[in-house]
Amino acid sequence: MPAVSSPLPISVIGDGAMATVCAQILAGKADPAGAGATATIPIDVRVWGRDPARLAAFQAARENTRYLPGVRLHDNLRFEPDAKKVFANAALIVCAIPTQYIRATLQKLKPHMPPEVPVLSVAKGIEIDTLQRPTEIILDVLPGRPVAALSGPSIAGELARKLPCTMVAAAQSPSGDAAAAEALATWIQELFTTPYLRVYRNDDLLGVELAGALKNVIAIAAGILDGMRAGNNAKAALLSRGLVEITRLGVALGAMPETFVGLAGLGDLVTTCVSPEGRNRSFGERIGRGETPDQVLQSMVGVVEGMPTCRSVVRQAQQKKIAMPISEALHSVLFEGRNLNAALADLMARELKNETQ
Repeated sequence: MPAVSSPLPISVIGDGAMATVCAQILAGKADPAGAGATATIPIDVRVWGRDPARLAAFQAARENTRYLPGVRLHDNLRFEPDAKKVFANAALIVCAIPTQYIRATLQKLKPHMPPEVPVLSVAKGIEIDTLQRPTEIILDVLPGRPVAALSGPSIAGELARKLPCTMVAAAQSPSGDAAAAEALATWIQELFTTPYLRVYRNDDLLGVELAGALKNVIAIAAGILDGMRAGNNAKAALLSRGLVEITRLGVALGAMPETFVGLAGLGDLVTTCVSPEGRNRSFGERIGRGETPDQVLQSMVGVVEGMPTCRSVVRQAQQKKIAMPISEALHSVLFEGRNLNAALADLMARELKNETQ
């Protein structure tokens, strides 16, 4: 890890809710009122976004009026449209943009990024064309550097209000050195831990990223059940069997099964499926009430990561010959125009089997 300097420059890519929350957490580490384990480290946070006018408005208001209205931002958090200034001497780069935009954005910003600086992803998705996870996309565009992921049950609005939260950090070194990866994960853990945010470590980067991506698919289905008023029994069944699907595919792709019953898996699944602030669940709820996916997308602020991820998940399941009936049913609703009641009836009418199969 780079030696702690004063101040420690950290760059954040993205100006959405999670990007701003990450920047706010890091900026607050220099604030004695937010003292945590590493609160004595002064941090200079620069946030880059693709719309200079919007960044200027946020900077002037000291508030992300689009995604986190009402949250006063720390003075050492700076919205900066000049990529050269954003990445100058950066000790860490936080990538906080939707998965489907990571590749193009990093290709644009690559000339300004210092080599070998670790990149931390907080995105949760799978790229449609390549079926790659966020850190794999990062390494495709920026090879030869350490990468990490920070995931778990973390609704941005709740974090911004400093409500109690737990997350998990996982990392990978360019050489595959487990000790170096552990050191990076530990550094990220210390950087983000505050009195209201507790960060754990996990050795399974693959599983942490897959769990974070796949739970968004189940969250859309959970929202649909809410919109249909299908009841709590149905939603409990969905979460239980959805977790089975997530774990089944994750293990087939090489992840550790225990990751899926941890914070990145079960923890994030529950939060995303029940929170009224969860974008994927809210998207599904409106579909369950009768709107089409296109109608909902046109009126939503932000990206619904679970929708493109659903395409990727079904492709991966087909390639691995893994049964994922919930994901396949959701795919038929989102992309094939299937009737909701018919899709639900088909799920209920599947062949009877042992629960553990």
